[in-house]
Amino acid sequence: MTSNSTDSATLLVLAAGLGTRYGGLKQLEKIGPSGETLMDYSIYDARQAGFTRVVFLIRKEMRQQFEEQVGRKYEGILEVDYAYQDKHDLPSGFSCPDKRERPWGTGHAVWSARSVLRGESFAVINADDYYGAETFEVLIKSFREDLGQDKQLFSMVGFRLSETLSEHGVVSRGVCMESEGYLETVEEWTKIGGEPLVGLRSNGLEASLTGSEIVSMNVWGFPFSVIELLEKEFIGFLGKIEVNDITSEFYLPAAIDSGIKSGKNKVRVYPASCSWMGVTYQEDKSSVVKKVAEMIADGRYMSPLFKS
Repeated sequence: MTSNSTDSATLLVLAAGLGTRYGGLKQLEKIGPSGETLMDYSIYDARQAGFTRVVFLIRKEMRQQFEEQVGRKYEGILEVDYAYQDKHDLPSGFSCPDKRERPWGTGHAVWSARSVLRGESFAVINADDYYGAETFEVLIKSFREDLGQDKQLFSMVGFRLSETLSEHGVVSRGVCMESEGYLETVEEWTKIGGEPLVGLRSNGLEASLTGSEIVSMNVWGFPFSVIELLEKEFIGFLGKIEVNDITSEFYLPAAIDSGIKSGKNKVRVYPASCSWMGVTYQEDKSSVVKKVAEMIADGRYMSPLFKS
């Protein structure tokens, strides 16, 4: 993509997660009345906004099932490519501990797509979240106004924490602080939930939350230069963990936060103008199915979403 064009705007969809809390491959969970997944609705909205290419970041063993159930829907609609997150795909000089089962987290996921991104600007979303049409319109706007002008400027669509919680268990979120439209810090909190609302900060200590905080739901706009930042931070991360550490994850928000603190990067924050929804737990599915049905009834989406 040229610096001032969205002619080949690329959407990177992170779909390699194991879905341990959900209990299955939730990226392929049928939500719509014709078998649509949540990512189908996001990709539909992205195409309407002007995205022309989608890259699915998956595990290699998912490829056949994923292509049959998801990728083929977009033939003739979008250019489709695949990238793979592999726990053994590490910077030179590092090796994966023998007992590690999981990949290395969201920062590693985006870095893993580096060879498929063609050196172009791209947007990032999760496969198992619904963000709303306006979110993708904002991302396209950021490509034109932000990423095309400054290769060290990123963009993020932020959601209100209270609107991203689950009634059925705790969640992890990138909690943000911003000033004058720019991100100051983003910190990965885990085990957020309860009444009163609490969570664990990145240092492992419990702290209170109000619910009004802006959080990252992994909706980002990046110039390709973010790959350089991710590699630098990933090397630093790997250098600090224990040799036999099999659980630590390299989070995308942590890498972005380091870029901000170094003074090299800035992130423009766009508050979400629509509601998020997702299926963190199996019990979340029924309410999400109901909301999608309501949007179809209101004429926001067709059913089936993609014509065969």
